[in-house]
Amino acid sequence: MATSEKVRFNYGKILVVFLLAWYFFRSIRTPNDYHFINGVNLVIHEAGHSLMMFFGEFLNILGGSLNQVLIPLIFAVYFFRRRENFSGAIILMWVGQSIVDVSHYAADAIVMQLPLLGGDSVVHDWNYLLSVTHLLNYTSTISTIIYGIGLLTFLAGVIIAFVAVLDFHHQQEK
Repeated sequence: MATSEKVRFNYGKILVVFLLAWYFFRSIRTPNDYHFINGVNLVIHEAGHSLMMFFGEFLNILGGSLNQVLIPLIFAVYFFRRRENFSGAIILMWVGQSIVDVSHYAADAIVMQLPLLGGDSVVHDWNYLLSVTHLLNYTSTISTIIYGIGLLTFLAGVIIAFVAVLDFHHQQEK
């Protein structure tokens, strides 16, 4: 008996992948427009400052961007470890979008034009982080690298999601 593979498509999941990929890509391409996911990222970002406030000023400030990326990444890893690749891939798209979101904040380190919670009197995270590490002159390079990592992460999520949608069935040939 020979075994052959037959591929079936789950059209509902394909639609979900297209819609979420479009949404996250649109968010990536239009960072100055409001997107619901950016509000979610902001809440997680700000919580990161609170979580890291006991570990010194540098980690407190880094904690916002770190938390913004790590929280969705933890969920993605959770799903992948459970072999729920479709769910993990959807969350991985979010991780990529969140990393790109951080890259825009990092890119603003010199000009500091982005509106910040608390107004003009608060510390700009990335201006502080890059100044303290003597990397402020490399702001453009650093933000471009972060953006690239985010875009690649997003694209990996899209690809993995489409592969996960394929439902392979083994059929016995007589």
